[in-house]
Amino acid sequence: MIPEKSHKIAVGLSGGVDSSVAALLLKRAGLDVFALFMQNWHDTTGTLHGDCEWEEDRYVAEMVAKKINIPFHFVDLSEIYRERVVDYMFSEYEKGRTPNPDVLCNREIKFDAFLKAALDLGADFVATGHYCRKDQFQDGHGNTIYRILSGKDSAKDQSYFLCQLNQQQLSRALFPIGDLLKSEVRKLAREAQLPSAEKKDSQGICFVGKVDLPLFLQQKIQPKEGEVVEIFREHYESLTEPESLEELSRPHFYTPSQGKVIGVHRGAYFYTIGQRKGLDIGGHKEPLFILSIDIDTNTIYVGEGESHPGLYRRALKILPSELHWIRPDLALKIGEELECDIRIRYRQPLQKGRLICRDEALYILFNEPQRGITPGQFAVWYLPDGEMLGSGVIHD
Repeated sequence: MIPEKSHKIAVGLSGGVDSSVAALLLKRAGLDVFALFMQNWHDTTGTLHGDCEWEEDRYVAEMVAKKINIPFHFVDLSEIYRERVVDYMFSEYEKGRTPNPDVLCNREIKFDAFLKAALDLGADFVATGHYCRKDQFQDGHGNTIYRILSGKDSAKDQSYFLCQLNQQQLSRALFPIGDLLKSEVRKLAREAQLPSAEKKDSQGICFVGKVDLPLFLQQKIQPKEGEVVEIFREHYESLTEPESLEELSRPHFYTPSQGKVIGVHRGAYFYTIGQRKGLDIGGHKEPLFILSIDIDTNTIYVGEGESHPGLYRRALKILPSELHWIRPDLALKIGEELECDIRIRYRQPLQKGRLICRDEALYILFNEPQRGITPGQFAVWYLPDGEMLGSGVIHD
């Protein structure tokens, strides 16, 4: 469905410059637009900024709506956000995995609970300030197929965060700034004298903000002191090279006897694979990186230097239950393979690799070893033209 003059569009106005310009462009196009601001979080435990940041965001959003002369509405989705995003986040950390709450926020809140609230207010579409693009076509059976493509601004491309959306959600989604560079968005905001023109980009957890993660997680997970064990490069000299997909995708596993205890930490739940900061252990020429986390024994394994072999793997695994295809019509069948571009975290440059669909899992085999493959994060794959086809949770 393509918006027409008769359609009503709800803009998810956050108070930031991107959603503000999205609203401005739709209004200038002569469409029937209204602003909808959502509050998703009340608790300030562990947050690193002021107690009432959302109130400032709402104030700016209201001023933007007034400036461009569109109605302003407010919805409180904090209970749903806690249930669907924050509780999931705590659950994943308790399993020793590192979730991406922003991906869940888009799937469960912006394009589900928020979308439903917008539809209740009479909207036909929801527009956001994401840097990505959408198009559509008719297949041979007359069905409309929606595509998500990376944004024109490769430095700001946010398609990764939309990797769990489905066709129904996309049918109602609009991304007005997907063909613009960030500099162009700022320029439009300044020229229109929008109150958000100079506002800094949001950071941290979606609708929570920047947090002290250990303190934030301590709302449900208690600190528990454990050992930090260093694994030396010599450990890998006696290991045989993995050959099967299962072996290549398996995370590195260690025991304390394979290394040396060099310190203590405050709880394995509070760390993630590939992390460099926060260990507070000196005496090394190069930084220490977290190689592995053992939740059962509350042990963290680390290695010295960014080139440490324990940081790298050639493959990863996604279980069928945690696999999602944005384009179900292009989903691989068992035994099929696909060469594509892949990223395993936001803003990572696209990596060449191959999807391999087996009965037990979807495997991703990279052309080059990848640093810091992290269970709980989303792996996302694209076609050469920038279309995002699907995603899945990296298995541990």
